[in-house]
Amino acid sequence: MSILEYLSLKPYNTFGVNSTAHFFTRVRTTADIISLIEDHFQYYKKILILGEGSNILLCNDFDGLVIKNEIIGIELIKEDDEHVWIKSMSGTNWHELVIYCVNHNWGGIENLSLIPGTAGAAPMQNIGAYGAEIQDTFVSLEAIDLKTAETLVFNKEACNFGYRQSIFKSTEKNNYFISSITLKLSKHPVVNTAYGDIQKTLGKNGIKNPTIKNVSDAVIEIRESKLPNPHDIGNAGSFFKNPEVEKAVAEKIKKEFPAMPSYDLPDGKVKIPAGWLIEQCGWKGKRLGDTGNHDRQALVIVNYGNATGEEIRQHALAVQNSVQQQFNILLVPEVNIIL
Repeated sequence: MSILEYLSLKPYNTFGVNSTAHFFTRVRTTADIISLIEDHFQYYKKILILGEGSNILLCNDFDGLVIKNEIIGIELIKEDDEHVWIKSMSGTNWHELVIYCVNHNWGGIENLSLIPGTAGAAPMQNIGAYGAEIQDTFVSLEAIDLKTAETLVFNKEACNFGYRQSIFKSTEKNNYFISSITLKLSKHPVVNTAYGDIQKTLGKNGIKNPTIKNVSDAVIEIRESKLPNPHDIGNAGSFFKNPEVEKAVAEKIKKEFPAMPSYDLPDGKVKIPAGWLIEQCGWKGKRLGDTGNHDRQALVIVNYGNATGEEIRQHALAVQNSVQQQFNILLVPEVNIIL
């Protein structure tokens, strides 16, 4: 395990911004990360754990140690007549994990197809899409304490999942290295096609009795039609969370904008698509210098080639401010901003 100095992180973040890590190393086993903590951590000012760099905005050079997580592997650890328990190492590509399970007809995460990132990053922000979240199938995760190198197990309750949230993005942020996750999947899956776009796509493709593979394929088709590929244009997917507001707030906006899409939530609040709010403020397809909002999905902020992380951050702040001024709603970034 070698430690490199002054390495460009441009190939390691999907925004494609040119940030330099003072120190950089790769870990391929849990023994690597434990050894790194025990022998080296006292020498570095800051630590940044990097998966596939798909939900991160690097605003400056990183004056510390960047650890690239390359611990991969998928293992069937338990099964009964109804379920399987799958353990995935944290550096495993999330979409590859989904497809592995779909190919075995193990249901529960097919609606989360094509979400970029690693398995270890998935519970950090309780990834979700098209009517499903990782907490629906989550059992536990193993995490290594970055101060003591002790390995701990966090069950679902301990993770305190919320909307795109967990303790690993709040109270325990930067305190642990997630080394593996365990999911419980169904051997006799019931497909989740409640999301309107999935129903439309299945209908368009003439599928009346969908399997989990049909649902996965539909989700992939939808995402590819709406979201730009980071290999073609730098981005981190949805930049902001969809805001959840009080019913009275939503009703007030709907009086002025009758066509506003909204979704009633079990707690009485209403979810409003952030992309719709941003579009109403005139940002869809708007470009300022080398950054802007994508012309097909206003929620996606893009790097047209040479934008710096700070330029992207300032653009996001401008979007955030305009939505707050027009709708009195503060959009919260989904992307992890590293200053």
